[in-house]
Amino acid sequence: MYLKNKFFIFLSLAMLLALYFLITYSNKSNASINLNTTDNSVIVNGKKIYANNCASCHGVNLEGQKNWMSRLPDGLMPAPPHDETGHTWHHPDRYLFMVTKYGIEEFIGEKYPNNMPAYKDILSDEEIIAVLSYIKSTWPTKIKEIHNNINSRSKR
Repeated sequence: MYLKNKFFIFLSLAMLLALYFLITYSNKSNASINLNTTDNSVIVNGKKIYANNCASCHGVNLEGQKNWMSRLPDGLMPAPPHDETGHTWHHPDRYLFMVTKYGIEEFIGEKYPNNMPAYKDILSDEEIIAVLSYIKSTWPTKIKEIHNNINSRSKR
């Protein structure tokens, strides 16, 4: 009888843990993220956060590292630019948020050696959105329009 109760308690805890992870993952992967390029306070805050957390690799002016499309001797890729010359605007808001928060490897679910840290324990969701909003606010109008269309298609 004691063994049955112990097994039942263990099974119940395992099921609760599995349910917790299922709900957490589902919420994480279905999050609706919208960058805000019209609220000046968000953009100013994002610019400050970017300067303190991102500019050392991605450049003060969002220019990225030299030869950002060619692998370094260690096999890693240099930090890409976040201005209109890079590929940041090719990705929907949700993708940019998730990769910034959780890191590329956790987001894609496989090994992808890179230098970019996951910011989940460094920046809040609001801070990540502010940084991404700042970045988007610097793009030319045409690039913003293309990015908005990418977002629209990704939400279908």
